[in-house]
Amino acid sequence: MGAKFLCCLPLRLGVLVIAFIQFVITGGAAGLVWWLLIEKNNETQLTTKLKASIVLIAVVYTASALISLTGFIGALAKKLGAIKTYLFVLYATLGFQIAVTIFALVNYYRLRGTSGPDCTVTSGGTTVNLCQEYAKISQGAVIVTVIVPIIIQAYACYIVAAYKNRLIKQKLDRSSVAMQTSVNPVYAPVPVTKDSPHRRTPILHIHILANPAARSYQPANDDYNGYPPSTSIGAYSDHHSPQQIMDPFFDDDDDNIPDSAFGRPRPMESQESGLPLTRSAVPPAGTGPSKVSFGDGVPRGWNFDDVDFQPAGAPPIRASKTSAPARKRRWRWKWPWQKEKVLVGERVIALNNSAANADFCSNFISTSKYNLATFIPKFLLEQFSKYANLFFLFTACIQQIPGVSPTNRYTTIAPLAVVLLASAFKEVQEDLKRHQSDSELNARKAKVLSDHSAFVDKKWKDIAVGDLVRLESDDFIPADMILISSSEPEGLCYIETSNLDGETNLKIKQASPHTSALTSPSLVTTLRGSLRSEQPNNSLYTYEGTLDLITSEGMPKQVPLGPDQILLRGAQIRNTPWVYGLTVFTGHETKLMRNATAAPIKRTAVEKQVNVQIVFLFILLLALSVGSTIGSSIRLWFFSSQQWYLFESSTLSGRAKGFVEDILTFVILYNNLIPISLIVTMEVVKFQQAQLINSDLDMYYARTDTPALCRTSSLVEELGQIEYVFSDKTGTLTCNEMEFRCCSAAGVGYADVVDETKRDTEEGGDGWKTFAEMKALLEQNANPFVQIASGSGTDASDEREREVLQEFLTLLAVCHTVIPEQRDGKTVFQASSPDEAALVAGAELLGYQFHTRKPKSVFVNIQGQSQEFEILNVCEFNSTRKRMSTVVRGPDGKIKLYTKGADTVILERLSKNQPYTDKTLAHLETYALEGLRTLCVAYREISEEEYRQWSAIYNQAASTINGRGDALDAAAELIEKELFLLGATAIEDKLQDGVPDTIHTLQMAGIKVWVLTGDRQETAINIGMSCRLISESMNLVIVNEENARDTEDFLSKRLNAIKNQRNSGELEDLALIIDGKSLGFALEKDISKVFLELAIMCKAVICCRVSPLQKALVVKLVKKNQKAILLAIGDGANDVSMIQAAHVGVGISGVEGLQAARSADVAISQFRYLKKLLLVHGAWSYRRLSTLILYSFYKNIVLYMTQFWYSFFNNFSGQIAYESWTLSLYNVVFTVLPPLVIGVFDQFVSARILDRYPQLYMLGQKNEFFTKTSFWLWIGNALYHSIVLYGFSVILFWGDLKQASGLDSGHWFWGTTLYLAVLITVLGKAALISDLWTKYTVAAIPGSLVFTMLFLPLYAAVAPAIGFSTEYAGIVPHLWTNWVFYFVLLLVPIFCLSRDFAWKYYRRTYKPLSYHIAQELQKYNIPDYRPRQEQFQKAIKKVRATQRMRRNRGFAFSQTENAGKQDQAKLIRAYDTSKSHSRPSGY
Repeated sequence: MGAKFLCCLPLRLGVLVIAFIQFVITGGAAGLVWWLLIEKNNETQLTTKLKASIVLIAVVYTASALISLTGFIGALAKKLGAIKTYLFVLYATLGFQIAVTIFALVNYYRLRGTSGPDCTVTSGGTTVNLCQEYAKISQGAVIVTVIVPIIIQAYACYIVAAYKNRLIKQKLDRSSVAMQTSVNPVYAPVPVTKDSPHRRTPILHIHILANPAARSYQPANDDYNGYPPSTSIGAYSDHHSPQQIMDPFFDDDDDNIPDSAFGRPRPMESQESGLPLTRSAVPPAGTGPSKVSFGDGVPRGWNFDDVDFQPAGAPPIRASKTSAPARKRRWRWKWPWQKEKVLVGERVIALNNSAANADFCSNFISTSKYNLATFIPKFLLEQFSKYANLFFLFTACIQQIPGVSPTNRYTTIAPLAVVLLASAFKEVQEDLKRHQSDSELNARKAKVLSDHSAFVDKKWKDIAVGDLVRLESDDFIPADMILISSSEPEGLCYIETSNLDGETNLKIKQASPHTSALTSPSLVTTLRGSLRSEQPNNSLYTYEGTLDLITSEGMPKQVPLGPDQILLRGAQIRNTPWVYGLTVFTGHETKLMRNATAAPIKRTAVEKQVNVQIVFLFILLLALSVGSTIGSSIRLWFFSSQQWYLFESSTLSGRAKGFVEDILTFVILYNNLIPISLIVTMEVVKFQQAQLINSDLDMYYARTDTPALCRTSSLVEELGQIEYVFSDKTGTLTCNEMEFRCCSAAGVGYADVVDETKRDTEEGGDGWKTFAEMKALLEQNANPFVQIASGSGTDASDEREREVLQEFLTLLAVCHTVIPEQRDGKTVFQASSPDEAALVAGAELLGYQFHTRKPKSVFVNIQGQSQEFEILNVCEFNSTRKRMSTVVRGPDGKIKLYTKGADTVILERLSKNQPYTDKTLAHLETYALEGLRTLCVAYREISEEEYRQWSAIYNQAASTINGRGDALDAAAELIEKELFLLGATAIEDKLQDGVPDTIHTLQMAGIKVWVLTGDRQETAINIGMSCRLISESMNLVIVNEENARDTEDFLSKRLNAIKNQRNSGELEDLALIIDGKSLGFALEKDISKVFLELAIMCKAVICCRVSPLQKALVVKLVKKNQKAILLAIGDGANDVSMIQAAHVGVGISGVEGLQAARSADVAISQFRYLKKLLLVHGAWSYRRLSTLILYSFYKNIVLYMTQFWYSFFNNFSGQIAYESWTLSLYNVVFTVLPPLVIGVFDQFVSARILDRYPQLYMLGQKNEFFTKTSFWLWIGNALYHSIVLYGFSVILFWGDLKQASGLDSGHWFWGTTLYLAVLITVLGKAALISDLWTKYTVAAIPGSLVFTMLFLPLYAAVAPAIGFSTEYAGIVPHLWTNWVFYFVLLLVPIFCLSRDFAWKYYRRTYKPLSYHIAQELQKYNIPDYRPRQEQFQKAIKKVRATQRMRRNRGFAFSQTENAGKQDQAKLIRAYDTSKSHSRPSGY
């Protein structure tokens, strides 16, 4: 048992209660004690010693009240850092409390036994003996009074310490536990009892542990829990985990990592049915061979045939009490810290009964950071996490104490309020954009079936659970829905899930055979019954539910539902005229939103470092304040007799009170050592830098009229410190467009446009030809199946080439699983693989148009004539075979085998004496070098006898129950031999413009690029090579393991081998490629460190087949273990978690919608813009912010340290050296422009130089401009300047200057001179550190000096005249006409800055940094001779690439596979596109 508050309550509740009670008690006690001491000092009958004791106790109580707020906020937000701080101060307070209590008890017992004058106190003519009064007080009461608070405080320390330990344990262990229970079920603890059903079903229980949503779902009658569900605990009840039932507000555990993060199945594939047709329908939920269930597929006592129902006499189906849904009201108040309540039981949705579904949540979604209720607490929490704001709040509070502040009580709180209002305005502006995006999304329209059996338009936010929605082609799915029916045969439909998993190839969904015939509103409205569904969860790839229907005869009927029937929000309907969907989950209960994370509060590394520096300056401020207070105390205690003209208190209580007041006074006096203008200046500068990014025409994409948009301006400086870029592939690096670029047929290369260098070879023949030339060659013989007479004069080679071309194009038009569709007079190809659609489109371009598919044949229009090809058999593609074959009977009656696949598997199946192999291989190498996806095609003729024998073997394999896929593969091997190589194809997965150059430049800048994609491994590797992420010289480390142990062994062995290799001096560039399953194991706690160490050693990392949450977990792994700034870039909704997990998120506002761009910190329209965003804007912003912060600290320390040196000359009295309003204008007016202009316009080198020399970006990665050393050097320089300025001014004004009238010049004469000398020095320093002088720089630095010299005499003349400030009375004619004044203003700043100038000269001349040299190159425009070297390196790389491609070519064939279920053949035989006009309209 863990620790509990008061033995039974949660620890978090205990911390909240303790902090609140502590605040109330200690705050009230502190207020009472201070009131007694200050207001009732003369009436309080206490001795001097007890007064001192009570003063100390009051200080302790005040501190306790303040820190209790920290503890309360920390427990409220579950912030480990705040809890640690609270606990530390609790311990310190406990120790101090014990010491003070001992001191008070000692004084108490001393007074009990004391007599004499010290005991008597006279008040109002009455003499009281305090010693006798104390003797009357019970000792027990005194001891209890002082000991009980200590005991309570000690118990509070224990509770808070226990809660801190729990938070630490959760932080370390929660991901490991979730991974083990969801990735590797072997590790999941299975509690087994004698009578437990899990004794026989461990696999089921393992899934229950891994998937919380499945724990409470009751499947449609299984072996252990029949239907209807009984009230007893069933197999899906989580009776082993009673600790799960806990009030969500006081739940001490964090949210579990979703099970979809690890070991995901193939994208969007059915885990139950494998896309069945009518005769192989999806088995009942919970009973089929799915991931989450087991059994023979048919529950006992039920028959799901359309005619045969439950035998007569069976009890009617009705939901039991346990199957009632755990509903929640539509509108319910929820505290910001309250966790989502875990829903138990089943979700029961009534069909065609909207009133019964009213309690489910709405479809309204919000991705904003704030709302009206949470803005103030969230905003204040974020702002006061900045120590500067916290310090100024403290200063503003103590300024309200009368008699303590030497300045006006509003001089700090007013600027602080302005700073907070400015920050609030910026936050509101940025969040309003998010609200606007949400409003646009919520206002989209969809067609919903009304009560009158007609479809009406409804906004997305108004769609409710149970609504039946009609979706049309290219519509986005507004909520999670069950597919009821569609316009396609067998209820099929195509969806694109690029917003979910990043894949652009289409996925196939299929309605249940029991509902696929409901193709009109009138038929759908006849549905009666309910849908029993699992509760909302975040697993994208699983679903279980059951439709409990009542037939027209009143008989019950169950329809099982699985992943095949679920349409997820965020996906898009493709190539399907219409579908009907039944809404199951809406709004934030959809699986997409369950995978999303809340918009985080991001703080930059520079801000964190500024916080630390402010702490250092605060310590310095306290030291100066304590030092000044000690000086004041020495004056008071030891020299008070010499200063008899000052009224000073000589009592101990008066001196103690004076000591505390003096400390507060000097804290207020020196508080501007921490510049209050710094925060607002940083906010303004960051906002302006964001505007510069937004207005950069180099990052404007004219095609879509999309500029760059910096949504979170507070992160701009981190753009200059990025060390890792995590990128999605689809839509981010590529354009989501497949294009048929080239082909090789009969040994001749063909392309749309042929470069002159490829048209003629050195031998004078076999040059490349255009597609037009190919068509001209084919058109010489109008009928491709009529042989040319031998005496026709046609060249024999041309004739042979023509025959090969005809077979080549026929193969492209016939060997595929594409389904054609006529739309607006054009043929649109429905393909589950974009490669296949591109190949068919390429054949159409060359005159072989595939236009009709029937169940047993396809029709191809060849040069104006429609030819029919009978499809006899299809041997499908899978990752083992890497090829696809089709057996067809042509119009001439001949049987041919057409095969296409990776060249590595095609070449080994060719017959001997191939005429075109060498030429085809040469073309393949050329294609691979250009990053194209290559494919070999071959064929052979099959005799009738051979086909008859093979067909019998194939049919026998197809009827195999166990191992059917392997049997079909073996059958295919028998016929896929002795092939004739026709040629090869090359498809371009078009990269975005400039992607290869951008990635190469980023790598030169020291940035490591990791690609996290949902695509297949071969596709990802191919794209990695084409975009120069993987170079030809890299060694690939490929991880494809099936379990955690093998993954750990492989990673450990490779890591040790690489370490040994590098220790021996061999350095080799590595690229790590890991698939999603292995990555799930690699992210486990025990293996993650090994995986990360190996990945960091690699120059490039590609993670394939990863889920959206895995992307975020990879980012978080690097973020947690590396002190590096991370950037994530993506374009789809599947990238949102990754974008929000990184320090900086960049969204591509491209084809895939705007969800990633809306959730990102910066939105750009092309990946290539990332180069300028980081190398130019990022580097500039980091340099500007660093200089601004250091300069802001410097200018304030220079001025306010002169005040400290002056304290030694003014008897530590707190007298200020400068006129108060002039002092206030220092930060607000006189020195406000230089840091602003430096922060907005300064450029340490130009954009051209930064682009030419990307290595300069490493300065930001190494934090060269904002190190601890540079901070303390600036502080030391400021101290030096303040000492020189103050010292020279004192020496020159020693003994005071005598005026012509014989009077002394006075205090304000000297103070104003020193003030202006400080100002000129500070402005001169700004001029020295400015790298670029513009008109704004001139206006800011010399302009500020000119303005001050004009404004100050005017103010000094006008202010005394109107009675506003009398210090400057009569000073103008004397000061501005005195030569000493001008001598000080010229001599002292020059002397101060001479050291800075000399140091700058020395650094640039003898120890220059890289950017110093770049500045010289820029100034003198020195040419760069590197292009010659680059040309030489390109030639070397081409040779290496050729060598490499010979070893690793032919892997880029992308196709959808179904794990041996061979469903594509069944799928295409379900279509008859010649009857497309007879499809139902859906109305």
